[in-house]
Amino acid sequence: MQSNILIIGGTGLVGKTVARILHSRNPELTIFIGGRKGGNSENNLFIDVTKISTFEKILEKNIHLIILSVNDKEDHVLRFAIDHEIDYLDITKPTPDLMKAYKFAKNHSVNSKIVFSSGWMGGIVAGLVNVASLKMKSIDEVKLFVYYSVKDKAGESSAHFMAENVANPFVNYKNNQPVSIKHFLDSEYFDFSFGIGKRQVYNFDVPDLYILNQIENIPTVNVKMTYSSKFVTWILGAFQKIKLYNILSLKERKMIFAASGNGDQTVFEIIIKNKEETKKISLQSREGQAELTALSAVLHTEKLLKTDIENKVYFSHQLHESASLLESLMNYPSIIIQVES
Repeated sequence: MQSNILIIGGTGLVGKTVARILHSRNPELTIFIGGRKGGNSENNLFIDVTKISTFEKILEKNIHLIILSVNDKEDHVLRFAIDHEIDYLDITKPTPDLMKAYKFAKNHSVNSKIVFSSGWMGGIVAGLVNVASLKMKSIDEVKLFVYYSVKDKAGESSAHFMAENVANPFVNYKNNQPVSIKHFLDSEYFDFSFGIGKRQVYNFDVPDLYILNQIENIPTVNVKMTYSSKFVTWILGAFQKIKLYNILSLKERKMIFAASGNGDQTVFEIIIKNKEETKKISLQSREGQAELTALSAVLHTEKLLKTDIENKVYFSHQLHESASLLESLMNYPSIIIQVES
């Protein structure tokens, strides 16, 4: 497998981790790092997603696949990839930006593989739902519960997303009807695995809401999250109840969500239901969310490079056979997965 890969945003936390894992598993690849700071190495390219003129480097280096790990709200990189028939993998978009980019790509003729992987932790939730549902006749409901540690490493993009969107309503789906909700409201209790125990969980927006309902046709989809600190979880909910986020500036909201530690576990659990049965998939990444997101991006990349896949628009879970995705995740040293009926 010989290809030239460009990671735009490759100097950020997730981008660096993608490069490390990809190189360790595929040393024959040539990996270029794109960012606004450039670099001293010939493999460091000055790429600014807001300046299309900088994209000429992509053609000069004969890039076969672009991995986008930085926010590109105007979809300049997506348009460039489609126009120049370059494979594209995006792991960064919040739900509104994902919906816009997906609609744009579907409305254009594409002669490369355009892959959206912006679901939770690099877009693996929908793939794991497919694993659990292999012997189920149908799926009526999916609930995703997220445990986020305030000690975990976090890049700027996650804090920026929360700061921009915490005061804005978003939708989950009940019986195929969109229901308008807000972050950190409508609490309930969920008993997490891996020794975490029962925690208060609140509404949380991730692209999987859209993907599971609109693409996978699951009628009811809901996502809730908790922080490792019970006080932080409570105070974020209290701020939403008194509408404090509505009056804070973007800079002030960034300060609230900008905390990042030295590393800790991340956990999420998926509950899949129909009228006859309930299944649960629990996943723990001991190296945290950046490692898991990057690994997911690498697994998608390896699928794109090693498999004869048709040129068209995909969500990343559509690249994989369910069993092979589960096996790849379970074979990674820092990941534990439990599947229960």
